[in-house]
Amino acid sequence: MDIYSRDTGLRRRNEQLEAQLDTLFQVSQVLSRSLNLKETLAGVLSALHEGGGLERGMVTLADPETGDQQVVAVHGLRTVRTEDIRYGPGEGVVGMVMEAGDSVVLARISEEPRFRGKLGIYDSEGPFVGVPIRVGHGIAGVLAAQPSSDERSHLKDLGRFLEMVANVIGQSVRLSREVEQERQELTDERDQLRRTVRAQYGFDNIIGHTQPMRRVFEQVRQVAKWNTTVLIRGETGTGKELIANAIHYNSPRARGAFIKLNCASLPENLLESELFGHEKGAFTGAMTQKKGRFEQADGGTIFLDEIGEVSAAFQAKLLRVLQEGELERVGGTRTIKIDVRIVAATHRDLEGDVANGKFREDLYYRLNVMPIYLPALRERMEDIPDIARFLAGKLGQQQGRELELTDSALRILMHHDWPGNVRELENCLERAAVMSEDGTIDRDSILLTGIEENVSASRGPTREVDLDDPDLDERERVIAALEQAGWVQAKAARLLGMTPRQIAYRIQTLNIKVRQI
Repeated sequence: MDIYSRDTGLRRRNEQLEAQLDTLFQVSQVLSRSLNLKETLAGVLSALHEGGGLERGMVTLADPETGDQQVVAVHGLRTVRTEDIRYGPGEGVVGMVMEAGDSVVLARISEEPRFRGKLGIYDSEGPFVGVPIRVGHGIAGVLAAQPSSDERSHLKDLGRFLEMVANVIGQSVRLSREVEQERQELTDERDQLRRTVRAQYGFDNIIGHTQPMRRVFEQVRQVAKWNTTVLIRGETGTGKELIANAIHYNSPRARGAFIKLNCASLPENLLESELFGHEKGAFTGAMTQKKGRFEQADGGTIFLDEIGEVSAAFQAKLLRVLQEGELERVGGTRTIKIDVRIVAATHRDLEGDVANGKFREDLYYRLNVMPIYLPALRERMEDIPDIARFLAGKLGQQQGRELELTDSALRILMHHDWPGNVRELENCLERAAVMSEDGTIDRDSILLTGIEENVSASRGPTREVDLDDPDLDERERVIAALEQAGWVQAKAARLLGMTPRQIAYRIQTLNIKVRQI
């Protein structure tokens, strides 16, 4: 070889190295632009074609479920869906690369009988290079391309160059898989949380079969569909917040935020900042800008508990939000538009407060668009057994054991007035559960909580009890007989087959409080 030929070869070799370095740089730039793997792989193959002289590039990646190699990107193929093209284990040159874990370099495709040519774009008389895409210690796929026939003398060099490109692709594949796994985990966690929240705040957690509660359920189902403002009325402890949760999480706004605030828990100056937010420096201690609860609830629902406790001055500011859907932060001048559904609650007699001038009439009518009245527990005594068993199950989960309610305990619960409603009932059962060593909440456990037996006949006609029922203990049998006898001891004694002296002794020893008719 003369000096001229040697210099020409060196010059061409240097030009090829420069082109490959430039192509490798272009490839790295393409891979850093996006996390969309198919999009970036298509860009890599385009860079190999334009800068590296490697035509008809192809990338396959392993399907984690089947183990097949699926074609995910091809340069120069537009008429066939790549998703439909797969290579089974050991199939074709792609299978050869996967089996051996090494590069395959062919000087002429037609000389390799295992070449399948599924894509139909390769020149059978041209060369072919396929290299493994490695991720960690495994092989994730194959990168292949067809150099021009003029490059047959440099196929090994091109193979090493493609290996470098495949290594860079492997890092992107690994990153893409990690991102996809994290995205899937977050999606699964989000879906699980949504299912949990829907279960926690669904209708199944609102116990009641009486007519007043069936009416409440129907109202909640209907009003949840719309953006109507709701005012939940009822005594303290009747479950107003539970109803508000059910409205939000069964509404089209369920994906939005559900923000709560007890209006009675903050003084007026803090209430304004909490609801409307404030600008930096609006008052002493306002070191940063802060979004209020209304802004946080944008696109969702805000629950304003104890709305009847806010002052007349603050009612005017609240009215603007309800009327116009806009507010200004404390210390700010910019008007902020919000899209929030209002659900409010109160135990107060708002009609009386309006008449006495304590509550603005216009605000009352803005809030009272859809009133929902929650009955007191004493107005639905038939629901107490179901509510008590539900609460006992909830307490049992918290304590890590099963709690059982006896019939004698339920009878006492059903004869109490429950001025504190469901909240008082829950507290009573929790105290009884604490006092129960074996997890059985019986009559004695309930009495230890401070609840007194009340066998008042003011609840209406006494329910007939089978005095021969084997599940009745002696005390319950005597009380049942006294109730059926109108608390005439001689008549109750005859019902039990006792003498008046015997029943009087039972009443004394069993600590039964005798009612006077």
